Amino acid sequence: MTNNKQVLVVDDDQAIRELLAEYLSKNNFEVITAHDGQEMDEKLLVHSPDIIILDIMLPGDDGFVLCQRIRQNSNVPIIMLTANSDEMDRILGLEIGADDYIGKPFSPRELLARIKALLRRTNFVKESLKSSEKTRYSSFANWKLDNQQHNLLDENNQTIPLTGADFQLLTLFLDNPNSPISRDQISQALHGRDAFANERGIDVHLSRLRQCLGDDAKAPKIIKTVRGAGYVFIAQVSFDAQ
Repeated sequence: MTNNKQVLVVDDDQAIRELLAEYLSKNNFEVITAHDGQEMDEKLLVHSPDIIILDIMLPGDDGFVLCQRIRQNSNVPIIMLTANSDEMDRILGLEIGADDYIGKPFSPRELLARIKALLRRTNFVKESLKSSEKTRYSSFANWKLDNQQHNLLDENNQTIPLTGADFQLLTLFLDNPNSPISRDQISQALHGRDAFANERGIDVHLSRLRQCLGDDAKAPKIIKTVRGAGYVFIAQVSFDAQ
């Protein structure tokens, strides 16, 4: 029985699959691979990977369709492989639930660093929830965040599933109400690094979270933009045991 983290690599390029399988295995990861969506679905029936590396350009269903399908019942971290120059691919990937992206061609070493950073953040959230005295639900406005199930509940207790990135971003705001959160802090929380200049990914994450919460950026009641400082969570927050 191994305790190594398991990575699922989904890419139709056999050379890339073999390269990543060899490189990641040498770095103490258990690697499984799939060349298209059908094989990915088959692997997911018998495996529960800790992270998925998902190429966009695939035969049959592309990476966007597969990402949406995964997100219907799983919050597993997803890193998408994109064309290096295609910013719209990256933005769309984030909008539909990917946690990070890396452009092709890429360095296996950089991908390894992204994988480790994303797994550290995921583990940190899990451990924080286990050890924290914070109770199960964080309540604000007409919403409740279920800190165990990573779901958002509306005023009618209808469940809205969150991606890992959505949950981490919302948790960052809930843990720091009425305090400015900079773009660098958001990028550190989501990607483990400072924000790149004019990084669109942060805007996408914020826009997606605001959309989930029904918060209008022009007349905000939950997340307010503060020019030169970042963003402030202005709704009152309380914590409930049940």
